[in-house]
Amino acid sequence: MAAPPNSTTFSGDVWAELRLADARDVPHIHRLTHQMAEFELLTDLFAATEELLTTTLFPSPTPPPFTSFTALILDLSPSPIVPDASSTIASRRLDLSASPLADPEAAAFASPRGGGRVTAGFVICFPNYSTFLSKPGLYVEDIFVRAPWRRRGLGRMMLSAVAGRAAELGMGRVEWCVLDWNKNAIDFYEGMGADVLPQWRICRLAGAALDKYKGSQEEAAGGKAAE
Repeated sequence: MAAPPNSTTFSGDVWAELRLADARDVPHIHRLTHQMAEFELLTDLFAATEELLTTTLFPSPTPPPFTSFTALILDLSPSPIVPDASSTIASRRLDLSASPLADPEAAAFASPRGGGRVTAGFVICFPNYSTFLSKPGLYVEDIFVRAPWRRRGLGRMMLSAVAGRAAELGMGRVEWCVLDWNKNAIDFYEGMGADVLPQWRICRLAGAALDKYKGSQEEAAGGKAAE
């Protein structure tokens, strides 16, 4: 089958690197997040902007990785990647000799690191806490791989790297959510050893429901003072 027009074809050896993101990656993070919202049929909830992503994910000074909001980027390169001790979280080599891969968005997702790299996915995670375990953990807010690069073991590489870092830091667990209709993802997570917990439900205050509580602390303090 012919590759789509304007696509870039990757074949033979390709190198994958999961690395710490920085502010230069924000345009790609924004586009990847929108693609994820499209896949999850949740574009009506998408309100992210590049400005908000920059200020919330990459404040100055930036906290150490995995102690606050941590963004990781998955880059693919047609040439070997030399791991950088300050930013590389995981890396591996893919052999695409038997199944070359056409990426129609390679140019749009050219990595800011250069060298012919393309950005293929991302992870956002941050610390949480379990009183039952009396230990911190990591919550994975987002994990996403662009469509051409799926089913290549890259999602497993990304989640394994996050879980490995949590274990190395002595954390108690790693948690995330999955949509109940996404059977492929559920099967994948269970295959990695994760428990899917049907007895729990997500509770959320957002938008107007959250805004109505503005000033509630002042009201409570005022009522207490009047007693």
